Amino acid sequence: MDSLKNILDSFDFPVYLAPMEGVTDKAFRLICKEFGADIVVSEFVSSDALSREVDKSIAKASFDESERPFGIQIFGGNEESLTAAARFAERMSPDFIDINWGCPVKKIVSKGAGAAILQDIPKMVSLTSAVVKAVKLPVTVKTRVGWESGDRPIVEVAERLQDVGVQAIAVHGRTRSQMYGGEADWRLIAEVKNNPRLTIPVIGNGDIDTPEKALECKRRYGVDAVMIGRAAIGNPWIFRRIKDYLNGVNTLEPTYQDRVALVMRHLETTMKSKNERSAVLEMRSQYSGYFRGVPDFKRTKVRLMSAGTIEECREILSGHPGFNAG
Repeated sequence: MDSLKNILDSFDFPVYLAPMEGVTDKAFRLICKEFGADIVVSEFVSSDALSREVDKSIAKASFDESERPFGIQIFGGNEESLTAAARFAERMSPDFIDINWGCPVKKIVSKGAGAAILQDIPKMVSLTSAVVKAVKLPVTVKTRVGWESGDRPIVEVAERLQDVGVQAIAVHGRTRSQMYGGEADWRLIAEVKNNPRLTIPVIGNGDIDTPEKALECKRRYGVDAVMIGRAAIGNPWIFRRIKDYLNGVNTLEPTYQDRVALVMRHLETTMKSKNERSAVLEMRSQYSGYFRGVPDFKRTKVRLMSAGTIEECREILSGHPGFNAG
């Protein structure tokens, strides 16, 4: 079993695809991996459901060998189900298990899971310790800097999680009360990284939407890796752009035809693991990313929102003037 640090050290500067519910399914992870994502993580999986071996949750946690290094992320607020889910996840043989202590969504927080735990740090440490003891795989945590603006205990939290055996921590530089608004506090992420008591890797997350910002986070804040979330939605090219930029190369923008070809592959890959209707519906949230910056795309997008089949999506996309340009 490789430690998480050894996994990270195998890359020059690791770039993660952040786990995102309803976005980072197997089809999208495979595409992001192809375009340069070094480490990918499952959508978050309910510990209650996974511990009961619910088929849908098992499917969310499943992965291809080509996705390695791969982590399964679990969430929950109960020790029994968290540890049971971690043990079940371990049998699926990912490279690590990640605990979600950062999701700000009300339906998750109301169950005492996700970012809710930031209101009870002793419980957070206790539950995390129980998961670490339950499995042999590396355990990591993704969390936020605190619950609200006046309560940002992340430096102490990172220490305490390290003390119970967590092998890496991903820090989103916002509080739960910020949700996804305002700016991520990278100075606080840097405090976590520069704490002399902390020896585990720190992965920075929040507002990285350009290669330039990724380089700044590496140089200015000193994090061991960065995690790309919302900026990757419909934009798997961002990983290649970042990796190339870190190596002194500027990547060309994809053509309209490139974008269409990748969207079609995304749709067809999703259909194989789910069904055509799911593929078409789920893609609707990604069109803005895939075609960002394309002139006169609004009318095409409106038509795509009512498309019912993959072939209909293909016809709509090929009808845009950009399809025959160049």
